[in-house]
Amino acid sequence: MDNYPTSWAPQQNVVVVAWAITLLLLAGVAWLVIGGDVGGTVLTGVAMLSVGALALHGTLLRPRLAAGPDGILARTVGGAHRYSWSEARLRLRTTRRFGRDSVTLEVESGEHLLVFGRIDLGEDPRDVLDVLTALKGQALS
Repeated sequence: MDNYPTSWAPQQNVVVVAWAITLLLLAGVAWLVIGGDVGGTVLTGVAMLSVGALALHGTLLRPRLAAGPDGILARTVGGAHRYSWSEARLRLRTTRRFGRDSVTLEVESGEHLLVFGRIDLGEDPRDVLDVLTALKGQALS
């Protein structure tokens, strides 16, 4: 990733908090197993696995998005995806749910569509799009 001087990933403190919650839930599972509460053990175990999966995702897939003169690199569970500036289409999508606006950055190339939110990027997708647009303009000029 040396060719990608600009990158975005989940904020490190968010990932650390997710790991801390996972450990607390693990302690809760152990406590519930000792107490014999089967239903509570199952529910707490599911919560622990869910938060742990998110923490692992935030730890292993860093950076989620990187950009440089050659194009974009996006890391997903399915592997790393590289797109040149000429083949990558960038756009913002704003959706309103429960009275709140949510902004995501979409990177589209051919049949591939990758969607990044604020948590994925560690900052506002609008700011990321501004940087990507500037880099794309420099690379294509």
